Amino acid sequence: MLVHSRKGKWAAWVAFLVLFLPLFALPLLVIVAASFATSWSSAFPTGFTGGHYRAATSGASLQALTTSLVTAVSASVLALLIGTWAALAAAALKKGGRRVLDALFMLPVAVPSVVVGLAVLVAFSKPPVLLNGTRWIVILAHTILVTAFAYQSVSAAIVRLDPAYEQAAASLGARPSYVLWKVKLPLLLPSLNAAAGLCFALSMGELSATMMLYPPDWLPLPVQIYSTTDRGSLFTGSAISVVLMATTLLVLLLVSRIRTKASYR
Repeated sequence: MLVHSRKGKWAAWVAFLVLFLPLFALPLLVIVAASFATSWSSAFPTGFTGGHYRAATSGASLQALTTSLVTAVSASVLALLIGTWAALAAAALKKGGRRVLDALFMLPVAVPSVVVGLAVLVAFSKPPVLLNGTRWIVILAHTILVTAFAYQSVSAAIVRLDPAYEQAAASLGARPSYVLWKVKLPLLLPSLNAAAGLCFALSMGELSATMMLYPPDWLPLPVQIYSTTDRGSLFTGSAISVVLMATTLLVLLLVSRIRTKASYR
C-alpha cells in the first residue's frame, strides 16, 4: 500500500469501503438476496426459498446458459486468433499503417453495440452470405465486439517484448515461423490468456446486439434474463443473473490459473 502511516491506512480503508459498498458490492448483494426471496415489500426481502434456482438451472434457462457458454467460447477463440494475427501484423507496419489498423479494430467499440448488431443484420440477411436466423450471426456479432480487446491486449504486450530473444533465435538460424511459435507466442501467453478471459466475460454479458440477432433456437442467457424480468418474474431473473455471474467468475478463475502458470514459465 502506498500509504504508510496508520491513520492514513485507516482513512484509505474507510474511503474504499464507503465507495466500494454502495457502488459495487451493494447492487450485487441485492441481486443475491432477491434470488432467495419470496417477496420484497420493505427495506429487506421477506421469505426464503431455493425454488428460483431450480428454475434457473433447468429447462430453458439451462439451455440458455449452454448457448451463452458456446457463444462466448467460440467468439473468444475467434477474437483471439484474429486479434493476435492483426497485432503481429501491425507490429511489422510503419506508424501510419499501425494507426489505420488500430482505428479499424477499435471502431466496433467506438459505436454502440446495437449499431454493430444492426450492421451485421443488414449485411448478412441476403445472399451470398446468409446468416440471419442462424446461431452463426450471433457468434459473428460477439466476435466483432470483443476482437478489439484481444487486439489491444496483444498489441500492448508485443510493444513490451524484449527483441533480444527473437534476435538471438534468428542469429542461431531459426526460421521466422519457428521464432513465432517457439519464442514469441510463448512470451505472449500471459497476455493471450488475459485477453481470452476479457473477451469471454464481455461476450457472456452482451445483450444489445444479441437482442437484434438471436434466432428462437439460440437464446443466450442475458436475453433469457431480460425476458424473465420483463414478464415480472424478478426473483427468478435474479437467480438466473447469479448463475450467470457465478459461471463467468468460475471460468475467469480457471483462466487466471492458466495465466499464472504461463507467467511463471
